[in-house]
Amino acid sequence: MKIQLETITATTNRSFTMMFNPRLSDLFFWHFHPEYELIYIEGATATRHVGDHISTYQDSDLVLIGSNIPHLNFDYGVKTAYKKVVVHIKKDFVDNHLPAIPELAHITPLFKEAQYGLVFKGAIKKKIGAKLFNFEKLTPFQQYMELLEVLELLTQIETVELLHEQPYNNKYNDREQGRLRAIYAFVDQNYHQKIALQDLANISNMTKEAFCRYFKKTTSYTFIQFLNRYRVSQAKRLLMSGENVSNACYDSGFESLSYFNRVFKKISQENPSDFRKRYSS
Repeated sequence: MKIQLETITATTNRSFTMMFNPRLSDLFFWHFHPEYELIYIEGATATRHVGDHISTYQDSDLVLIGSNIPHLNFDYGVKTAYKKVVVHIKKDFVDNHLPAIPELAHITPLFKEAQYGLVFKGAIKKKIGAKLFNFEKLTPFQQYMELLEVLELLTQIETVELLHEQPYNNKYNDREQGRLRAIYAFVDQNYHQKIALQDLANISNMTKEAFCRYFKKTTSYTFIQFLNRYRVSQAKRLLMSGENVSNACYDSGFESLSYFNRVFKKISQENPSDFRKRYSS
């Protein structure tokens, strides 16, 4: 499985798509897409990284993320048994379908607030999580009707945390989003070889110094930190497929086995050999 750090494109003519229990805990998947994303995860304590906001959730989390807000997969680094469901809701459904139907128009403000990033709290989030997991058994029409009920429930929750003080979508115009996609695509294509900062600066039409400041401000990581995490994720993919540690090191772009071991342990809290052994068993 190759990580794609770029816009997610729905391949169906559905108003929304769903993923049930996608297992990305060992992969660093920093991405953004035009679809609104509703995530529910249960049985995990991990990092919630949405836009500029970084915090920790405990046991379970229910979050609605606005269009084109970059975020990290919520199960990154999770070692416990967990359940997760992800709903991608098309922007056209939100912008055109909901406001056009009087009985649904009251849901529209929910998605305007989603541009802040919304965390829903209280006991009802587990009820909503159970409803989302039940979607797997339903027909597309039944799923559509149930989604409307879930959205209605979300509008009624009073304990909601805004992850940003301002709507995040005001931060980047189409040009900026295109620049980030170009950076992510370049990393995806070239992570296995040496990447010069000047190459990224050229893609971004910046000086090296300006690019470094821009990338840190945008992702909360230095470019080297981001690249190392991306390469470690690729190395994990190779180790999980049966490659030995040495091959995983060099094929994922690291030039030194000792440096690879050090970075891998810092990011994953275990040695690559232990990681490989755990998955092979």
